[in-house]
Amino acid sequence: FLMKKKHMLCVIGAGKWGLNHVNTLYKLGSLGGIVDKENSVTKKIKSLYPDCYTFSCLDDALKADFDAYVISTPPSTHYELAVKIINARKPVLIEKPITLNLKDAKKLNSLAKLKKVNLMVGHLLLFHPAFKKIKKLITDGTLGEIQYIYSNRLNLGNFRNNENVLWSFAPHDISLFNYYFNDSPLEVSSSGVDILQEGIHDTSITSFKYSNNKMGHIFVSWLHPFKEHRFVIIGSKGMIHFEAAGKNKPLIFYDKTIDLKGDIPRSRLGNSYEINYKNNLPLEEELKYFISKIDNGNIKIANGDSAVAVMDILERATESLIGKG
Repeated sequence: FLMKKKHMLCVIGAGKWGLNHVNTLYKLGSLGGIVDKENSVTKKIKSLYPDCYTFSCLDDALKADFDAYVISTPPSTHYELAVKIINARKPVLIEKPITLNLKDAKKLNSLAKLKKVNLMVGHLLLFHPAFKKIKKLITDGTLGEIQYIYSNRLNLGNFRNNENVLWSFAPHDISLFNYYFNDSPLEVSSSGVDILQEGIHDTSITSFKYSNNKMGHIFVSWLHPFKEHRFVIIGSKGMIHFEAAGKNKPLIFYDKTIDLKGDIPRSRLGNSYEINYKNNLPLEEELKYFISKIDNGNIKIANGDSAVAVMDILERATESLIGKG
């Protein structure tokens, strides 16, 4: 019963982040419907967006035959909902984490390939304009050979009792590491401490060893006196630093390299300068990309394969973390 002018999407779960999807899709002219079991939520959506169809269950929404679906419900429900959507042969974008374990992530990815359905995961930072700019600097050779990457994602608060700080903070950075190295790590090692709640780590430092002697680390903590979202890449031709928690969120290139001639390596210090990037909203960029692939083209960024790779790394890191905890 839908009049199709643009691609119309349905959002499953209209909680805090789900509402961001709803608002963004409306802005893009692609909000078709929402699914939420709470009557008060569907009433509110209907009052804000009268043309938006509302449903209390996914089965009814699937009958409406939307062009694609976005899952923004609690992670424990992702697998079951996604299976229904993929079996209906509809593209689906699933908020991170794609599932709660690697086994289910692999099953969803395999099912999507079997049904020839686009499966995408909400690794939002891959669509952040600053991180997209960094990818371009890597691709065009400005940074040279990437040697080391690190991320500090620190804050006070936003504690969880259903997941540790690694699962809460690190998935986005893990997806970026794999995106920039164009590889998955050979070795993953993690250590940390559980101070506030037993068995739920508040702080962790995870190291990654990639092929060709490349390395990285992610330091995450929700028990930290100030907010810091720092991302640094060391390349053979230069270095780059992005501070997402900064006032103006600067992206800075450092013309610093190493002279290996002679007995001892020497640093060569050039100029540093700020690199401009577009101020586009990451969620809008993510949804535009997802919508652009509905009719033709495979998802290449944040696809099922990359989601499985991130889940694999999270599980390997967790095994290491618990073993050292």
